[in-house]
Amino acid sequence: MRALPVRLAVTALVAALALTACDSSKSGSADKSGDSGKSKNTAECTLGIKVGPANAATTAGDTGNVPVTLTNDGSRPCTFQGFPAIELTGGDTGWKVPDQEGANPDKVTLQKGDTATFTITYVRGKTGGTDSAAAKNVKITVPGAGDAHSYPWSYGEVTLKGGKTPDASVSPIQVAGD
Repeated sequence: MRALPVRLAVTALVAALALTACDSSKSGSADKSGDSGKSKNTAECTLGIKVGPANAATTAGDTGNVPVTLTNDGSRPCTFQGFPAIELTGGDTGWKVPDQEGANPDKVTLQKGDTATFTITYVRGKTGGTDSAAAKNVKITVPGAGDAHSYPWSYGEVTLKGGKTPDASVSPIQVAGD
């Protein structure tokens, strides 16, 4: 008869630990789930990321815009605040894109199927120029959504300011349509 209460106590403890591990308050924390552009966070939120289509700059000195769309493909809300971290890469070299000056990011919560956007604005560089970043990929890290995801950069070289900083900026994340 004494073994029964011990089993019940162990079962209750295991159940309590399992429920604690399922805390849904971590909706912004994510880990990479493959190269498909989807992040799955600990609260089972799946984020789809789509880059483009762009209003690409065609000539050196022109300005181009690359929209990025984030979609909550999961069943739980996803919350983000801030600027996405953007890095252009080419070979072993990387160039961090600065945040848009004067912009104040709002907290964005996406329910299942909701979308948000941000834009990468850049100045096209001279092909092979010493003041150009020969970018081949763009790494995107959404604040609170886990690891970076890499996508091809097919919009040409980007002008560099001061030899290291791209003449580019990234806008804050906004609910689509705002």
